[in-house]
Amino acid sequence: MHKKFIALALAAVVLAGCDTLGETLGLGAGVGAAGAALVGGDPVTGAIVGAGAAYACDTGYICN
Repeated sequence: MHKKFIALALAAVVLAGCDTLGETLGLGAGVGAAGAALVGGDPVTGAIVGAGAAYACDTGYICN
């Protein structure tokens, strides 16, 4: 279960290539929440993880 959640959170990073930071965070949070709901996890936690991963990617901590 945790492996699926991590994979979906990483998908949020991949899909978070937007023009502005707000768009990136919104898309990352949405993908994280949807992914968590699909695997039976907490959507709020998924949104937080997705937004965090999107922020890390947008600021260059993960991507680049």
